[in-house]
Amino acid sequence: MELTAHQELTFALNTLYLLLTGALVMWMSAGFAMLEAGLVRSKNTAEILTKNITLYAVACIMYMLIGYDLMFHSPEGGLIPNLGNLFNFITTTKDTPNPTDNQAALAFFFFQVVFVATSMSIVSGAVAERMKLWSFLLFAIVMTGIIYPVQGYWSWGEGFLDKMGFSDFAGSGTVHLTGATAALAGVLLLGPRKGKYGSNGQINPMPGANLPLATLGTLILWFGWFGFNGGSQMIISTVADSNLVAMVFVNTNIAAASGLLTALVISRLIFGKADLTIILNGILAGLVSITAGPDTPSPLIAAIIGAVGGVLVIFAILAFERFKIDDPVGAISVHGIVGLWGLLAVPLTNPDTSFLNQIIGAIVIFSWVFSTSFTLWWLLKTFIGIRVNEEDEYEGVDLAECGLEAYPEFVNK
Repeated sequence: MELTAHQELTFALNTLYLLLTGALVMWMSAGFAMLEAGLVRSKNTAEILTKNITLYAVACIMYMLIGYDLMFHSPEGGLIPNLGNLFNFITTTKDTPNPTDNQAALAFFFFQVVFVATSMSIVSGAVAERMKLWSFLLFAIVMTGIIYPVQGYWSWGEGFLDKMGFSDFAGSGTVHLTGATAALAGVLLLGPRKGKYGSNGQINPMPGANLPLATLGTLILWFGWFGFNGGSQMIISTVADSNLVAMVFVNTNIAAASGLLTALVISRLIFGKADLTIILNGILAGLVSITAGPDTPSPLIAAIIGAVGGVLVIFAILAFERFKIDDPVGAISVHGIVGLWGLLAVPLTNPDTSFLNQIIGAIVIFSWVFSTSFTLWWLLKTFIGIRVNEEDEYEGVDLAECGLEAYPEFVNK
């Protein structure tokens, strides 16, 4: 059936919107890379950059081969994904629209694949400065090809969580809690960096090498998040959808600003200083907080949701430090604890869901991702090892894993 001129224009507009917002989300990979490169010590910079740029490529290939079909070509309302469609997507070379299509199928694929890479980027920061590069990349293959798509099918692919009423607009749980949970499983098996915790319980600071770079990375993430949340509406071709997209953009921005200011104030009250690393994590906490439901709150409520995230992230970071769970960039706190808060905040303004459904969804996502990730990390640790040796960790994983230094003129040991 041929499309009318109006249908063709609608199709083209929605396709263009999804591609552009997907490109913004892809740009978040640069944000994660710069943020993490700024928050690790200089002797570990080249390796963390290698992880970030390579995991993006791994995510693209694995999601094309396996993940996309698991996530979106599985039984409606089901628990077990359809394994019969594996590798089916690689035969899709063009899209023939019909009048019921909202946008090109390949645009939808592109938008989804950049989300997978975002979730995996969360893991790289938490395991920084002591994990073997190749063990990390092997984990990334399974994470992006199987672990992420299965829980994504349950929540976004019309699986049982979706049919139950679980709501996660742009991924506080599906993307952020998933990445943080996989990171937590790895960190528990990996252990803290050498010298991070003293024998008498003291916590030794290990400041990052480049705070301007970390700040730039955070601003890139803030910018890219407009695509992350705004693009998740998928459609912009009607007045109602355009208004909703505008609301999502405003609420995303307000929540980030609120998270920043709250973290600034709490940092001043607790530490007596305006700690820039806390402020940066406050921004990200505000963004993660609003991601599960940016389409229903008023800007004032969005600001409150972001502010709560800005508070939670500080106390989560302090709590993980107390339990000697070493996360160099605070990724588990930002994306895990605050991701959970984002899910629980949805029913405050969305009458179509409930706290019970959100809690069940969070438990299911955490249980699946933690159990599978812990098992995979354990297998990697048992058979090939996941941690560099003590000498390589002291010298820096740049030399041990990459054979070069990011800052050869002035390496800070």
